[in-house]
Amino acid sequence: MKFVFFGTPRFAAAVLGRLIEKGSAPIALVTNPDMPVGRKKIITPPETKTLILKTKSGIPILQPKKIDAEFLERLNKLEADIFVVAAYGKMLPQKLLDIPRYGVINIHPSILPKYRGASPVQSAILDGENETGVTLFKIDEAMDHGPLYCDKKVEIKPEDNTPSMFEKLAVAGADLLIDRLFPNIDILSPVPQTESAATYTRKFATSDGFIEYSDLKKAETEGGSLANMIDRKIRAFYPEPGCWTMEGPVRIKLLDSVIEDGKLRLKIIQKEGKKPVIL
Repeated sequence: MKFVFFGTPRFAAAVLGRLIEKGSAPIALVTNPDMPVGRKKIITPPETKTLILKTKSGIPILQPKKIDAEFLERLNKLEADIFVVAAYGKMLPQKLLDIPRYGVINIHPSILPKYRGASPVQSAILDGENETGVTLFKIDEAMDHGPLYCDKKVEIKPEDNTPSMFEKLAVAGADLLIDRLFPNIDILSPVPQTESAATYTRKFATSDGFIEYSDLKKAETEGGSLANMIDRKIRAFYPEPGCWTMEGPVRIKLLDSVIEDGKLRLKIIQKEGKKPVIL
């Protein structure tokens, strides 16, 4: 199966790495341009690009600033059977979706139609779900709307946070693509999503991560539903946008936690201007 892979951040890199590991490398990578990162604004390549460069595989890397006629022509010349998308970061126009003969497949980290949108993994952890999953669906012009090919459920353990779940879901998504979709693409018929069951997630802001200091202390001493809620929030919002509290004038980042004997126990915190501390 000749495919072009579209993806940019860590989740996409984890999917791509698994595909290459299992002998299913793409004929090209499409990712976002290198961007300034951090306070010093150091120009940094996307994680998918870094992965390809480390493998020294020679896979072509395309980094269009915009999806224009010139870029679409380059994609046409690749003569791919299918495009695979995992957290690319751009909406794809119909002209692009029409290029490959099998269309464009998205690897989405939830069991659609639940948790469409910007934060499916964070939202599943935050809501206290015991499991989530990954779905392969055919992209159309609406967000996470296209017909479904297949999915695979993945357990959310009490110690899981957003990065650990992304790693699990990346492996599940890549394996689903190789083991289920690619060998059966000619006989699989995608099924329309049930719109009435759709739920939507939003991108969380820094302000969403604030926890009242008094609530934090109550969760540590009394436990209960408040402790569970704060624990889920810390795990869901790590590393972005992050959870934090104010102890007087001091801002404290809450980096990791656990529930023990029904009560919240902070595991790692970081006071403003200091290094993280393991408690």
